[in-house]
Amino acid sequence: MRIKAALTIFAAFWGLTLLPPTAAGAETVNIVSFGDSLMAGFELAPKDAFPVKLEAALKARGHDVAISNASVSGDTTSGGLARLDWSVPDGTDAVLLELGGNDALRGISPEKTRENLDTMIARLKDRGITVLLVGMLAPPNMGADYADRFDAIYPELAEIHGVALYPFFLDGVAAETGLDIGDGMHPNARGVDIMVDRFLPYAETLVGNVMAAKGS
Repeated sequence: MRIKAALTIFAAFWGLTLLPPTAAGAETVNIVSFGDSLMAGFELAPKDAFPVKLEAALKARGHDVAISNASVSGDTTSGGLARLDWSVPDGTDAVLLELGGNDALRGISPEKTRENLDTMIARLKDRGITVLLVGMLAPPNMGADYADRFDAIYPELAEIHGVALYPFFLDGVAAETGLDIGDGMHPNARGVDIMVDRFLPYAETLVGNVMAAKGS
């Protein structure tokens, strides 16, 4: 008790606030970005990857967040499902789930893509992790029937599982001149800035929902 009293006097003298050992950083929202090359930052400097810039944008708006990048270039939904459990560590509050683009590029059955995403969302929810599903659109060369089946995956799963949906990850960047690395597909640093700007309101809502759940 004498030690505690002495510490209290010391803190008061220096204008400090004593906090329990576990309080510091306890409210940080831990987010994992789980996707493919679009999330991983393909051929970009690490500082220009989407998760890095999104974390910076959220912090600039006063949010206490930490976003880790568990994305793998070239990954499909099957690959994501296989690595989900060990790529998303315990203590994760939310996941940005962005997969399926490579499935479409490879012509994988939309039904298989849907099954894999469905399983991933269910697993994350079972662990108490909030999911923000990041949608994709099928490339036009796959034809109308494929596009209809593929594009419907994301809004339907979001509704079934009651999770938030960002409709199209490349919104504002896809097919826009000067916003990709030259391959017509992957965003450059300017493109990432646009993506972050459009994604930010959804990310802020996600952080708010996680904080509300923590406080309940």
